Amino acid sequence: MKYALFFTLLFAFVCQAKAQTKDSVKKVLRIIAFGAHPDDSELKASGVAALWASQGHKVKFVAMTNGDIGHFKMAGAPLAKRRLAEVKECARILGIETAVLDIHDGELEPTLENRKKVARLIREWQADIVLFHRPYDYHPDHRYVGVLVQDAAVVVVAPFFTPDTDPVKRNPVFLYYSDAFQKPYPFEPTVVIGIDEVAEKKWNCVSAMPSQFGDADSWQASTLPGIPKENGKREEFLLNIVKDRNAEIANKYRNRLIEIYGNDKGSKIKYAEAFEICQYGRQPSIEELKQMFLVGK
Repeated sequence: MKYALFFTLLFAFVCQAKAQTKDSVKKVLRIIAFGAHPDDSELKASGVAALWASQGHKVKFVAMTNGDIGHFKMAGAPLAKRRLAEVKECARILGIETAVLDIHDGELEPTLENRKKVARLIREWQADIVLFHRPYDYHPDHRYVGVLVQDAAVVVVAPFFTPDTDPVKRNPVFLYYSDAFQKPYPFEPTVVIGIDEVAEKKWNCVSAMPSQFGDADSWQASTLPGIPKENGKREEFLLNIVKDRNAEIANKYRNRLIEIYGNDKGSKIKYAEAFEICQYGRQPSIEELKQMFLVGK
């Protein structure tokens, strides 16, 4: 009887351990985010990336071009190396992985070769969630990231497309970053995620990219009005623009925040990031999306 009881308890323990291991594996999400340049994913999704990473999920940012013309004083290999170093520091701050493809800034094209690159990246990462630009934008690199990821959305599950990589086990959930473009249709958020608890990580990430948000000859400082000339003041001014954009998302989509988080929490969120589900890929319910984006965790 003692041995029978012992083995019964041992069997139950092993079964429970297996179930817990299986559950823990299921709970580890794998997210890949595509941006046109080394700063795009960081601007649009570093808040949710930090949230995911803090809960043990795996996140990778991919810049489809090397950003080698995104400055008004330097260019080419020196700028590309600098921007790679900047997003690597961002990745360290956020607790994620990063990659930058060696395609010249401004020269991304929606070719079959690039579709295969995107598909391989999604398959190698075995992504559950894919984030990317909508294909409606002022910048051709942004538009073509949208086209390329959309075109890869179906073939990532096809075993004989890029057969050097394993297909994803099931089609990922594809979601667009937010933007302000109105034609052919405006961005409509499916999920709006509060990032207040990790906002400081996002601001530190932005501050780690002075080639875009610090130098007097950086892209932002050279193209936006009213930028202070003094060092220190200029960086603070540019960072506040990013903060204001995230606050604007929270205010613009306040009703959606309340729907997702409830009135008490949703009405108090200061900073947010927003995403719209793409009609290509898996179509989860809003409740599943809330779980995937850690709402309530």
